[in-house]
Amino acid sequence: MDVRSEPKIRSTAVSFRIFDRIRDRDGLTLTELVEELDRPTSTVHDHLQTLTDLGYLVREGDEYVIGTKFLELGGYARSRSRLCRIAESEIQDLALDTGDHANLMVEEHGLGVFLLKRKGDEALALDTYEGKRVPLHTTALGKSMLASMDEDRLDGIIERHGLPAATECTVTDEDELRAELEVIRKRGYATDDEERLEGIRCVAAPIRTADDAVVGAVSVSGIKSRMRGDHFHEEVPQKVQNTVNVIEVNLRHQLPNGASL
Repeated sequence: MDVRSEPKIRSTAVSFRIFDRIRDRDGLTLTELVEELDRPTSTVHDHLQTLTDLGYLVREGDEYVIGTKFLELGGYARSRSRLCRIAESEIQDLALDTGDHANLMVEEHGLGVFLLKRKGDEALALDTYEGKRVPLHTTALGKSMLASMDEDRLDGIIERHGLPAATECTVTDEDELRAELEVIRKRGYATDDEERLEGIRCVAAPIRTADDAVVGAVSVSGIKSRMRGDHFHEEVPQKVQNTVNVIEVNLRHQLPNGASL
């Protein structure tokens, strides 16, 4: 659930809804998009033609797919992130050390955005990719950041996005989530147990600046058969927190006072 107000420029909103539908379905035809959007065929066709001419969509037979021009925009956005540059080598080392997926996430508009993803030697293929957006409450990464927010910010995110289920294990009850966030605050790290992807567990900890502002989170995610026992409850949390500590120290030394991440 997203209770944002209706966009002021509706034609722009239609274009971005087209992008979203095509991404979610991995390609759609004109007819399918007309049905998805419940808009006149001529309107949808004009949007598709314009977006294709601009290079944001590519036509493959009868289907339209997302074009690589978005890679240019995404690469530019990531290149501007000082946090990404500072954390990249540490995320890579964490993936190699654990053999699993190591991730860096930031919060934007109340959602979690995977900013970096590195894969260890024993990691399975997952659906995550750099730029993917997910509800914060469905991941250990997101919960570690939610636990660090003040009540007004937390309330606003829940009101805006709700607590939708990604799997049958997702925490969708607000009271249950708030109780877990209190545990995370005391423990210093968060976990998720098949809450976004079945068969996958994750451990995450927040990244803080010198003035205690949370600017992101680091995680390790792996298959449940490996992420268990002391490995899940002690070894991986320690490795994640050690990585976070290194990133935090580097942030303090490399980030000028008042500089944006």
